[in-house]
Amino acid sequence: MPLWICETCGAQFPDSGHPPASCPICEDERQYVGWNGQIFLTRETLAERHRVVWRDDLGLTGLSLEPSFAIGQRALLVPLGDGCLMWDCVPLATAEAIAHVRSLGGLKAIAISHPHYYGALADWSDAFGGVPVYLHADDRQWVTRPHASIVHWTGESQRISDEVLLLRTGGHFAGATMLHSSRAADGRGAFLTGDIAQVAMDRRFVSFMYSYPNYMPLNASAVRRIAAAVEPLAFDRIYGAWWGRNIARGAKAAFAASVERYIAAIA
Repeated sequence: MPLWICETCGAQFPDSGHPPASCPICEDERQYVGWNGQIFLTRETLAERHRVVWRDDLGLTGLSLEPSFAIGQRALLVPLGDGCLMWDCVPLATAEAIAHVRSLGGLKAIAISHPHYYGALADWSDAFGGVPVYLHADDRQWVTRPHASIVHWTGESQRISDEVLLLRTGGHFAGATMLHSSRAADGRGAFLTGDIAQVAMDRRFVSFMYSYPNYMPLNASAVRRIAAAVEPLAFDRIYGAWWGRNIARGAKAAFAASVERYIAAIA
């Protein structure tokens, strides 16, 4: 029986003879049901219409779907020992993309910032022998395709290696997570933020939203919590959720200025 993928958010659902009645992620107020109604594609149909592409994005390999699908995010491969950690996830794993990731050392783990980017996490984990997928336990209810590889971590941080740390910052979702890599940016450190802290189009600031498509801003206390979580760590670069949406240098100062600007704007 086929697997089903939500056309609007890219979430995968278990094998079934018929598509799900609805997508709980899209019915939540932070997302939306597509204007043409709730549409699900089989994994095979998605693979016929789209392919996974990869390219460098400021020193990290990124992967995304072409033509763009669902939210249009890209995953990033973070060096992790003799392989990689996949940060965030795309809704499709193709043989060609799997082979390319294998040529880079393969996946050792997957970590995802929040439910909008869960995508084909089970397929990517299975392709590399069931590597662990780190999702914060506070977002457990949003997993649409349960899988044995999922590690529902708890608390405020989860260390993946000496160089890679996951931080629960909250904000966009209760378990919203950012990844800190002390090795990135030539050792100056980087945060991979997804859209928990969204890199603005000028690439000089970040901003914060409870819902991006429905224009619901994040409250000041949530933004202050995010700022307090990242402040103790050194970083000079931020990688956002889409191609090129990065702050290449001076990111820690830019982050602090962004917090001040945002709170002043909503006060």
